[in-house]
Amino acid sequence: LAKTWEFSADRKRITFHLRQDVFFHDDDCFPAGKGRKLVASDVQYSFNRIIDESTASPGAWIFNNKIDSLQAFVALDDSTFSLQLSSAFVPILGILSMQYCSIVPKEAVDKYANDFRRHPVGTGPFKFVAWDEGQALILRKNENYFEHDAQGKRLPYLDGIKVTFLDSKATEFLAFQQKRIDFINDIDPSFKDEILTKTGKLQLQWKNDLDLQKNPYLNIEYLGILIDSSRPEVKSSPLVKRKIRQAINYGINKKKMMLYLRNSIGTAAENGFVPPGLPSYSNELIGYSYDVEKAKQCLKDAGFPDGKNLPEIKLLTIPTYANLGSFIANDLKSLGINVQVEVIQKSLLLQKTSKSEAGFFRASWIADYPDAENYLSVFYGKNPAPPNYTRYSNPAYDKLYEAAIIETDVEKRFKMYRTLDSMLIADAPIVPLWYDQVIHLVHINVTGFTANALNLLELRKVIKK
Repeated sequence: LAKTWEFSADRKRITFHLRQDVFFHDDDCFPAGKGRKLVASDVQYSFNRIIDESTASPGAWIFNNKIDSLQAFVALDDSTFSLQLSSAFVPILGILSMQYCSIVPKEAVDKYANDFRRHPVGTGPFKFVAWDEGQALILRKNENYFEHDAQGKRLPYLDGIKVTFLDSKATEFLAFQQKRIDFINDIDPSFKDEILTKTGKLQLQWKNDLDLQKNPYLNIEYLGILIDSSRPEVKSSPLVKRKIRQAINYGINKKKMMLYLRNSIGTAAENGFVPPGLPSYSNELIGYSYDVEKAKQCLKDAGFPDGKNLPEIKLLTIPTYANLGSFIANDLKSLGINVQVEVIQKSLLLQKTSKSEAGFFRASWIADYPDAENYLSVFYGKNPAPPNYTRYSNPAYDKLYEAAIIETDVEKRFKMYRTLDSMLIADAPIVPLWYDQVIHLVHINVTGFTANALNLLELRKVIKK
């Protein structure tokens, strides 16, 4: 919705210049049901609504400790909006791209009140028609949408969309086979072998009917290690030794794990903590690949040659990842590292990691917004758990992190991000396992449907033949 924006010299204020050809969807909340033009006061209203306690927005956290407490959001005129930060934080631009920050008209909120969730009004390419909760959502083309394609044709191309909500993955796949659904997102483990080869390709019988889309997804699966040595249980754990943590990193055959447990959905995490799909990602950042000799040397350097006298280590995971835990334990056992896998419910694992009661645990991190800062903040020493579940604290890391979040030069900031990531890899408070992928199965009569790293539905340029 913004054409351009600029930061003030102190980087605390951002001024946005809005498009002037954007209109809200036609709706009964407007005079004669005709959608009006979006103006800067709508942005001010929408952002204030997020932080208003009476709204009880689940997205209120996005502005926590980031915006000026007195006058954060100001409409300077109809096409100019100003955002005032409490301190410089350049990744705020990524936060503003989140769905929480969608702009809504006050008229619709006033008219529908608590029922606004069933009568959404916005400015997007599709407008709301009907929602049978838990069954289906119907959207129709917005004839007044402001974007056009390169040939000048107004977007979107589709006349409408139906999104179904099916409890059973088997029922969903049957509907997909019968062409009652045009695409499905992700593949259930129960029938992944029926569709995919071990190398992640379509099985022969599907090749003429389906398009398999694989794209980087902003999610990393990893093992976390509590390294807060002020805690007695950590002080007595072998994992307090960096060389032991590095041995574990070298001792897991991630590529084999991807092949047999994941049908090659995703890629082995042999670089940093930040996954592909972000512009700051670099595969030149060297992480840990499977290397038995290096793992053994790390054990020897830590004072446990071939794992001799090394105490047993407990790994906490959830039922969905029990097989993963067994795979990791078997790989590490061959090095002399004995791992006891304890499977607990997800709620209990979250409770234990939040209270810093989990010494070694399986975890994942999905980006809230498309900026590597969202991953690197997980290890900022001043952050509690969550998000800093490992209680990692490194003064040099913290200092560079604080410099990175105020750097407006994109390339300089990306370089800082990569340095931060390399610090994590060297200190090894985590064991990166794999970088996830978006998987779409799409019927071949659908074109222009592309995946993205946040796995958001992007349907503006989709054509169905």
